[in-house]
Amino acid sequence: MYAYDKFDHKLVEARVAEFRDQVERRVKGELTEEEFRPLRLMNGLYLQLHAYMLRVAVPYGTLSANQVRKLAHIARKYDKGYGHFTTRQNIQYNWPKLSETPDILTELAEVEMHAIQTSGNCIRNVTTDQFAGAAADEVADPRPYAELLRQWSTFHPEFSFLPRKFKIAITGAPTDRAAVKWHDIGLILKKNDKGEVGFEVLVGGGMGRTPVIGKTIRDFLPEADLLSYMEAILRVYNEQGRRDNKYKARIKILVEALGAEEYARQTEAEWERIKDIPIDVPAEEIARIRAFFAPPPLPVLPDEVDGVTSLAKNNFIFASWVKNNTHPHKVPGHVAITISLKPHGGIPGDATAEQMELVASLADEYSQSEIRVSHEQNLILPHVAKKDLPALWTDLDEAGLGTANVGLLTDIIACPGLDYCALANARSIPIAQNITNRFDDMKRIQNIGPLKIKISGCINACGHHHAGHIGILGVDKKGEESYQLLLGGSGAEDASKATILGPGFDEFGIVDALETVVAVYLGEREEGETFLETYRRTGPQIFKEAVYGAA
Repeated sequence: MYAYDKFDHKLVEARVAEFRDQVERRVKGELTEEEFRPLRLMNGLYLQLHAYMLRVAVPYGTLSANQVRKLAHIARKYDKGYGHFTTRQNIQYNWPKLSETPDILTELAEVEMHAIQTSGNCIRNVTTDQFAGAAADEVADPRPYAELLRQWSTFHPEFSFLPRKFKIAITGAPTDRAAVKWHDIGLILKKNDKGEVGFEVLVGGGMGRTPVIGKTIRDFLPEADLLSYMEAILRVYNEQGRRDNKYKARIKILVEALGAEEYARQTEAEWERIKDIPIDVPAEEIARIRAFFAPPPLPVLPDEVDGVTSLAKNNFIFASWVKNNTHPHKVPGHVAITISLKPHGGIPGDATAEQMELVASLADEYSQSEIRVSHEQNLILPHVAKKDLPALWTDLDEAGLGTANVGLLTDIIACPGLDYCALANARSIPIAQNITNRFDDMKRIQNIGPLKIKISGCINACGHHHAGHIGILGVDKKGEESYQLLLGGSGAEDASKATILGPGFDEFGIVDALETVVAVYLGEREEGETFLETYRRTGPQIFKEAVYGAA
C-alpha cells in the first residue's frame, strides 16, 4: 500500500498543528462556533445531535494492520470503545471531546492517516472496489489511480471550495462493486483493442433528494490523460454549478440542466484548452505509484481443501460463511473474505476496539497485514489461503464477527440516522435491528438469496436507499417518524433507481411490510431468480397489492 514520503508527513503534521491552534482558540472563546465551523469541517469534525463527530479518511478503503490497531486505540482512549465504518469507506467516531481532537489527529498522523477533506465542499475520499488487487475478474487494480487522484485533489487550490461536495469512485472490474454510476464522477477501468488501459468516464450521478444515475461522456480515456480530463470536468462544474441553492448545487443538477451531450462537449472543449499544460503526470510517476500496490507474492495452492470441505459438511453456518463471505481471488487457492459488521440485532458498520484489534491480528496472520473497508460497511481480508478458512472463521465467530450474511437480507446498509445525525428525520439503526431480529434464521435468509436492503434516516440518502433492492427512507410526518418503502434499486453495473411503493409506515409497520414484500417474491420467483430479477419481471403492482391491499 502507499507509504507517505517526507512531503506527505510534513503536510499532515503542519495541518494538525494548525488545527490544534484553532481548537485552542475555540475552547478559549476566541473563536465563535460560526467562525470555527468551516475550520473544523476542513478537518473532518462535525457537530452532531449529541456531540462532535470525527470522520477519518481511509483512502480507497485500504488499511494496514497497524493502522487498524491505531483506530482501535483511538476508539478506546478517546471515544466509547467503538468506531463506525461508513459508506465512503471511512471511519467515524461519534463521541470525541473537542479539546482532544488535535491529539487524535496527532496519533493518526503517526500511522499516515488524517481527516482532511472528509467533509466540506471539496473532493472527498475516492472510493473503489473493496477487492481491488485481489479480485479474479479485475481488468486492472484501480487503487494506483485512486491514489493519484488523492494526491491531485488534496488541497487543490481551484477545487477546495466547489459549489458542493464532490465524490469520485473507480472500479477495475466489469462487476461494479463501487457503485460508480451513483457518483459525481464514475470511472470504469477497461482496455481498448490495443490492450491499453483507460477509463470509461461517467458524470452526474448521485443520490440525495434528487437521485440521478450518471451518464457516460467518454467511452475511453487513455490512462495518461486522467488528471487533465478530471480537471476539465471539474472546471466546467466549478464555473457553472449553482451556488445560490445548496439543494441544486451538485454536478448532477448541472448535467441534467445542460444535458450529458452538452456537458461532454464543454468538457472536451476545456480539455483541448488545458491538456497540453503539464497537469498529467508522466508514465514513470504512474509506475512509481503502481509499485506501492504490487500484488503480494502468494503461492499457487490447491483450490480444493479437505479441511474446508469436511467442516462445511458438518457445520451449516461455516458452509454458509464460505458460500457468502468469500470472493474469488486471482491467485488459485486463495480468496478474499468479507467480515460482516452486521450481526443480527447489531448496529450496521460498528466495530469495537477489541474487534478491530482482532481483525488486525488476523490480517497479520492470514492476509498480508492488509484490510479493506467496503462501501457496504464491512471489513475485508483480501488475501487469504483457503486452507486457513476454518481457523480464521473460528476466531472471527468467537468474537461475534462470523456472521455468514454477506449479500443477504440482513447485510443492511444504514446511516446513523436520528440516533446521531443532526440532519436526520428518523432513526435508521433500530429499523435495521428490527429487521435482523425478524429475519434471524440463517436458513431462511439463505433461501431468500441475494437481497440488498438500504436504509436512510432522511432525504440526504447517506444509507443509499435509492440503490437498494429494497430501500427504506425515514421521513418526518407531522412530528412522527414515518418510513417509506422503495423497491427495485441497484448500485451495481445494472444501476437503477428504486421507486416508492406507497404510503409510509411506522417503525413496526415497515418491518411487516418488508416481510410481505419478501413473501410475494418467494411466491412469484422463477427458478434461480433473485429478488431484483423477479421485481423487474413482474413490476411493482403485485407487491403493492400485497402490502396495501387490492383496493
